[in-house]
Amino acid sequence: MPIKIPEALPAYTVLTREGVMVMSEDQAARQDIRPLKIGLLNLMPKKIQTETQFARLIGATPLQIELTLIRMSDHESRNTAAEHMEEFYRPFEEVAASGEKFDGFLVTGAPVEHLDFDEVTYWDELRRVFDWTQTHAHSTFGVCWGGMALIAHQHGIAKHLLDRKAFGCFRHRNLKPDSPFLRGFSDDCTVPVSRWTEIRQEDIDARPELQTLLASDEVGPCLVEDPERRTLYIFNHFEYDSHTLKEEYDRDVAAGNPIAVPANYYPGDDPTKPPSNRWRSHAHLLYGNWINQIYQTTPYDLNDIGR
Repeated sequence: MPIKIPEALPAYTVLTREGVMVMSEDQAARQDIRPLKIGLLNLMPKKIQTETQFARLIGATPLQIELTLIRMSDHESRNTAAEHMEEFYRPFEEVAASGEKFDGFLVTGAPVEHLDFDEVTYWDELRRVFDWTQTHAHSTFGVCWGGMALIAHQHGIAKHLLDRKAFGCFRHRNLKPDSPFLRGFSDDCTVPVSRWTEIRQEDIDARPELQTLLASDEVGPCLVEDPERRTLYIFNHFEYDSHTLKEEYDRDVAAGNPIAVPANYYPGDDPTKPPSNRWRSHAHLLYGNWINQIYQTTPYDLNDIGR
């Protein structure tokens, strides 16, 4: 089954061209099943690029997905047209007031790593989002800074500044091959990383309710599960397109910012050569497994979520 998104959304055209099954409102209405409702709280500045990346992954399963795009209520996006935000995004406070519930809820990263959490202008509202997911979302997935913010709020685990940016593609070990979220994973896999902060493994180990599923000897823990809260935290970027790290590198070079060539990304670490995507299959596995696990465990009646 495909993902249901508005036909006017740029992701509809992109994913259709790529062969991802997408569904119009009319097609969805003819399906005699309940779609899985997935909310995406998009905190990234390039909203269209990010929504397309996540729609590509969660739309590649055999299940019908209904994707709802959500933004912070009082934070204005400066990098995405106001018309796009008005047409396709709903403010969180509106969603919360409606009593709406979701089978799955994603929180993206945000370019605010250099700030303490309580210095982020929308931190108070984001904490309300995190608390709200415990009663209004069956499963929650925090990504990169969103994952760090979520694990800090729920477990008091601090993020730490790095001496230099973790930037490139790094090998990660599969620590829990019996996890349903790692079904089909190799013993190790490549994951794109782009961050100035880290979560430390010893802080996770101090909380027995948390389980690290993927980790790297070079850049630390990647994917952490909190079974009791039905939450996943991931600190790296399986969702990245082939050229996302290149775009970040080229941007910093053009701006004159000091930046190292992303590790293990370009053939021979030569930025004049096209980069190779070595994480795509595991990205689809991870998000497909997440969607499947939601399908296997979520209540049929959305009203029963959180009870």
